[in-house]
This record gives sequence, structure tokens and C-alpha cells, in this order.
Amino acid sequence: MNNNPSVAVLLAAHNGIRWINELIDSIFHQKEVDVNIYISVDISNDGTYEMCQNLAEKNINISVLPYGNHFGSAAKNFFRLIIDKNLNEYDYISFADQDDIWFEDKLIDAINKLKASNSDGFSSDIISYWPKFNKRIPLKKSQPQKKYDHWFESPGPGCSYVLSIKSYNLFRKFILNNKRFLGLINSHDKLIYAFYRYNDLKWIISANAKIFYRQHENNEFGANSTIKSKWNRIKKIKNNWFKNEVINQYELVTNKKFNQFIKSEKLTLQIFNLRRKKLHSFIVW
Repeated sequence: MNNNPSVAVLLAAHNGIRWINELIDSIFHQKEVDVNIYISVDISNDGTYEMCQNLAEKNINISVLPYGNHFGSAAKNFFRLIIDKNLNEYDYISFADQDDIWFEDKLIDAINKLKASNSDGFSSDIISYWPKFNKRIPLKKSQPQKKYDHWFESPGPGCSYVLSIKSYNLFRKFILNNKRFLGLINSHDKLIYAFYRYNDLKWIISANAKIFYRQHENNEFGANSTIKSKWNRIKKIKNNWFKNEVINQYELVTNKKFNQFIKSEKLTLQIFNLRRKKLHSFIVW
């Protein structure tokens, strides 16, 4: 027996056979924590499910959920994990992308910061990583939080999140009560952050990057650090993807109308309070 905190890691996978073994290896090399991994595999054609099953047969700390569903997005795959698994026996919950590499102190660093600040949710800066070119660029998300930033951006990618079990269970209850509306949501990490902030659950964003955030041609979102990725985000703005995501997320969390929120909070006057970076806030405004 030891006194290490226990962590359940939720891993949504899809056609990830090239990377998933390296990710799982980095998760099980975490220091000073006890880790179990729960994997949900979207229908894949590269042997991802078979590889995960093989890993689970060799390691009792890996569980693979029943296979055969097509979720269509990482968010919907993560929602499946949240809905299907009761994780009350753990101290903390974390999320993993199939293609990242974790530093060995990623989880314990987050847990120590949660304890020290008496916080409920944690995220952090990360390091965007292009292994083909051995290129690494820090991705900063730890700017000071603004009054409304939780409606308009995430506090970092979901793979950096660590949540206390008490607060996670509140979010899980919210998800279970709103299952029929989850098809409107395309970003689970933004939804989590919005729910926490709206419900006065304390969130911290650390400047200590503990993840190599692998970049490749199959990233669903990826780092906004190349011309291609910036253009893809511009297209999402132009075709109202971003606008619809904000509205759907706000109305699901609050059960109120977004237009009324704009009026009551006088957002048309809040030029620099919508996102943590002033330029980004101005663009959203």
C-alpha cells in the first residue's frame, strides 16, 4: 500500500496505432501517482482497437470499452467515456489525446498545484511538437483569466486537464442530465472549462508545460502556429462554426439565451474581456 494519489486517465482513440503505444508508455511512467487508463476506440481501420486490447490483456491497469460505435469526433468519444464510467474510486481525473507524449511529472505537478491553490480544475501550457522536423514551439495558454474567457476559449488543450473527483462528478452529472444535447457540442474541453467557471469551481492555468503536443496531418484541431492551422481557424469563424459553438455551449451550461447574455452583460462594451489575449478578445468582439 502507498499514499500516492490515484488518477483515472480517459483516452479517446481513433486510427492512432502510430502513436498510442508511446503515449501509454509515457502515462505509465508517471511519478508518485497510481494510474489506470480507460480507452474508448472509435471505429478504426488501422488496428487501433486490436492494439489496445492486446495492451489491456498484458496490463490490468488498462481497460478498453466495448468496440463498434462510430462517434465522429474526439468530443463525442470523450462524452462516451464520461457517461459510461463511474470513477468514484479515484482522486483525480485526467484526459489524454492518443498522439501526445507526457513528461514523467505531468500528473503530480498538476495535483500539487491543485492542492496548493485549493483548486478544482487544472490546465497548462504545452509544447507543440513536430517529430518529423524535431521542431518544438511552446504554446502559451496561461495568460491571466478574464471575466468572460470561459465562454470564448479553452484554458489549454484537454490533454493538459486534471480534475478533482468531487468537481468531476458534478460535471458528469451535468453530462448525464443533458445527453440528448451533446450532439450540439464539438469541443469537450471548452465545455468543461465553461461549466467549471460558471459554477464557481476554481480553475488554474499553469505556465509549466508538461506535454509534447504532437502535430501531424490528422490532428482534429492542433496548435494554431502554422499558416494552414490559422487559415483553418479563419474558415471556422467565417462559416459560423465558432459562433455556433459558443452559443450552444453557453445555452447548454446556463439554460439561458445567449442574446440575453450579450445584452445583460453589455458585451458590446467589453472589448478586451472576452479572451485572455487582448488581440484575440478584440477579434471575437
